[in-house]
Amino acid sequence: MRLLLDSHTFLWWVADDKRLSARIRRVIAASASECWLSHASVWEMTIKASLGKLILDCPVEKFVAEQCEINGIRLLPITFKHVCAVENLPWHHRDPFDRLLISQALAENLVLATRDTAIKRYGVSVI
Repeated sequence: MRLLLDSHTFLWWVADDKRLSARIRRVIAASASECWLSHASVWEMTIKASLGKLILDCPVEKFVAEQCEINGIRLLPITFKHVCAVENLPWHHRDPFDRLLISQALAENLVLATRDTAIKRYGVSVI
């Protein structure tokens, strides 16, 4: 399965947080899974870290790079196509980071790993 990890999914996976469902854990851990983390999620994490809402042991840049390497997670760049596709999304969701993740998942045919149930309204595959 080709997965796009939402920010919280990535953070919960690397922290072995119990809030991450057993189903998502199995899918991420499966050798056949290809996991991606969007630059949008990294951007969101840097903003939260700068506001003191996300506390890490090191800067976000180092944390994400190390955890992606350790966990075999690939970084998904934000492209012009991804950004422009947001314009055509209905306004079921107001969070700009989530709207970009939805756009990327649709454009790249990825399953979005998130607990945000509102995202399903966009017709994107969600786990």
